[in-house]
Amino acid sequence: MSEEKEIKVKVGTKSRTIHVDYLARVEGEGSLYIRTNQNKVEELTLKIFEPPRFFEALLRGRSHTDAPDITSRICGICPVAYQMSAVCALEEGLGINIPEYIHQLRRLLYCGEWIESHTLHIFMLHAPDFLHYADMVQMSKEHPDIVNMGLRIKKAGNEIIKNLGGRQIHPINVKVGGFYKIPSEKELTSLIPILTEALRMCKQSMYWINTLTFPNFDRSYEYVSIYNDNEYPISRGRIVSSSGLNITAGEFLSHFEEQQVHYSTALHCMMKGKGAYLVGPMARYNLCRDKLSTSTLQLLDEIQFEKACTNPFRSIIIRMAEVYYAIEEAIRIISTFKDYSMSPSIEYKIKEMTCHAVTEAPRGLLFHKYQINSDGNITNANIIPPTSQNQRTIENDLYKIASDDKSLSDDQLRYKCEVAIRNYDPCISCSAHFLNLERKKM
Repeated sequence: MSEEKEIKVKVGTKSRTIHVDYLARVEGEGSLYIRTNQNKVEELTLKIFEPPRFFEALLRGRSHTDAPDITSRICGICPVAYQMSAVCALEEGLGINIPEYIHQLRRLLYCGEWIESHTLHIFMLHAPDFLHYADMVQMSKEHPDIVNMGLRIKKAGNEIIKNLGGRQIHPINVKVGGFYKIPSEKELTSLIPILTEALRMCKQSMYWINTLTFPNFDRSYEYVSIYNDNEYPISRGRIVSSSGLNITAGEFLSHFEEQQVHYSTALHCMMKGKGAYLVGPMARYNLCRDKLSTSTLQLLDEIQFEKACTNPFRSIIIRMAEVYYAIEEAIRIISTFKDYSMSPSIEYKIKEMTCHAVTEAPRGLLFHKYQINSDGNITNANIIPPTSQNQRTIENDLYKIASDDKSLSDDQLRYKCEVAIRNYDPCISCSAHFLNLERKKM
């Protein structure tokens, strides 16, 4: 339901009224407050009003085996990320050495999520910005083939999740130690034609996205992602940064900390001694570009995409490259997988422990920590999502936009700030929002 609120702003001896729409969504509202004095930005706050969901408290007292299914409910778009971080953390603490065939199937499942999540964001939420449409519905009237292509690529990702996860939303086939069931060869290979067609459409989409016009907005970020010597980062590796950090998941809280700000219910996760940092596609690309497949790199070279990207508005191209890579990787895993007769999971013994893991959700680094007692029950949980980690960096981008573009009208500034926030795809509801902009001039 939409509510209209009048905010009167004095400019010199004149006053004007700005109409602000509050668009209610499940995961809260976003509002932007800007105060300027003699064309200088004196205060800027990005306020996120997320209702408490208490997932960490909900986990306390539950069996460790419940963690993958409960945490997957945190997000309907990236449930695999939460499942994988949960099982990887618990398996690390339990000393479970997952066989390579299980790891490959999990990587395949994660690829399905990257495909569907990135594609949803690219075609439905972000592309309309650069074409100056109010939303995807308006865009589809003049670009029906593009929107249809996006939906078909997204469906390929959904089919992977459905096939391997048991269903498209909140998959149920993942467990500590492996899977409940390994799909048959027929079930997995049936995905090859769908993925092959999706790969063709993805390449075509990349050429189209490269024709969009992006604002000039280069920034210097502290990039943070997983790094693995042998593969593009998804679910295993060490945490690295552009300034030389190289740590395990268990060392995360020694280098990063969440802070509560007075104006928002969303926490800001900061790098100790350094402040804001960036996670997500741009961070992965800038830190791990050489781990992309040869054909993905060739595609990027064909469109003459820069080897080091510092413009967050161009991150939509990196997301498309990651979709292309994920489809290729899915085809590779299915085509080479031979272990259909192997056990879907391995046995383990429970013990008291503290455990950690990080994986790369579509939006960036996702950290999980659990404390388990000798009965196998969770006594404490700590989950730090990508949105929390990018929150301060988003604010910093908005501050620069407001500082550099002081001549923009309120509507123009609101629009550019909305697009800047969608660069990060912080969550589906936040990305779909129109900002409540309060701009005060003195």
